[in-house]
Amino acid sequence: MKLLIVLIACLAVALAAKPTGEQLEAIQKHVTQCTEQEGITKEQAINMRQGNFDDPDQKLKCFANCMLEKIGLMVDGQLKPDAMLERLGDIEGADNVKAIIAKCGTINGADKCDTGHQYFVCFHKNRAAGM
Repeated sequence: MKLLIVLIACLAVALAAKPTGEQLEAIQKHVTQCTEQEGITKEQAINMRQGNFDDPDQKLKCFANCMLEKIGLMVDGQLKPDAMLERLGDIEGADNVKAIIAKCGTINGADKCDTGHQYFVCFHKNRAAGM
């Protein structure tokens, strides 16, 4: 479970620079919910945290989707650019967030889980600061 929290803290860092205590608490809640819902393994969490996106299974893809939806950056498999800009603009800089949206915003996977995973990978690869 600690590894999952670290993974999501990495996601939080990627999506919100330095998360506050309140944000970390919410993230931990989301981690628990999405982990239970999707049933990912610790090994999958470690690989994702390390940026290894090779050959993800459906559970991991759905975990990424679940987290992005819980954070509010996606709804029903659709990226919410306004929400990204609102949540990340002050932290990452509006221009950086707009650039990420421009690069990642047109992703359309086979289903919402695949789309969520592809967004996560794209965010990771195009992020200004380390994810």
